Amino acid sequence: MKKNIVLIGMPGVGKSTVGVILAKLLGCKFIDTDLIIQEQEKKLLKDIIAERGVDGFVETENSILSRFDAENSVIATGGSVVYGKEAMKNLADNGVVVYLKLDYKKLRYRLGNIKNRGVVIRDGQSLSGLYKERVPLYEKYADIIIDENGCNVEKTVSKIMAEIYDHL
Repeated sequence: MKKNIVLIGMPGVGKSTVGVILAKLLGCKFIDTDLIIQEQEKKLLKDIIAERGVDGFVETENSILSRFDAENSVIATGGSVVYGKEAMKNLADNGVVVYLKLDYKKLRYRLGNIKNRGVVIRDGQSLSGLYKERVPLYEKYADIIIDENGCNVEKTVSKIMAEIYDHL
């Protein structure tokens, strides 16, 4: 495998969980971009958001990921990565972008309390509003869309494996 597999989607869709399993099956590295950001900034995501606000966090994420370089990796991104054009261009230029899609009702059930997850959401914005704002961006950047509705982790991984070989 030469290219990366870049997983995008809302928080709670299983990007990290699916990513680890995919990396094992493909014999490549697993990278979580949230951890890359925390490592470079030497702060937790929630602290970056508290200090710089949502826009400041998005700028930081875009800046770091627009310069990020990896190969032969499965990359799980933060849900807000699609706000950064330069970051998405870099990730797409070096990999196959896979959107893990889940219906809003199932997502809301999985997420529970979003405040505890460090979700990049503006004050006063609802999860529903965030979902409606982001879905068109995920669809815009995706090379492959994987419908996760009715899927467990293994089935999601199987769907990705069946699709990616045409793109690598």
